[in-house]
Amino acid sequence: MLSPILGTILGSVLLNILETILVFVVGLTPPVICILAMQKAKKKEQARLREAIRTPPPREVSREQFPIDQYYLEGVGYLIGDITCRFNARSAYIRCGVNPSGPCENCHDYEPNNDESDEDL
Repeated sequence: MLSPILGTILGSVLLNILETILVFVVGLTPPVICILAMQKAKKKEQARLREAIRTPPPREVSREQFPIDQYYLEGVGYLIGDITCRFNARSAYIRCGVNPSGPCENCHDYEPNNDESDEDL
């Protein structure tokens, strides 16, 4: 039989070993979880990158898709609609405040522009 002192020493050593193992487990758990999360994120990123490579590039807008009444005015840029109308937005995106999608021909809200500052346009 082992003496009681030897049993106490072995128990103390065993307890120290178990505490050391516990410290290692607790200390290594966060980095291991972080590494696993990074690997998962990397796989997800690679899948998204492969999908982006497979996706065709956006097609260019053809001239037929622009409004028929679009024109370029020097110093202003592209405009659509009738610039002589009081309600014209002077924009490349909308024609006017009353009828933004147009068309301008035969619009019942047309009013001639009497603004003196726009005569040079």
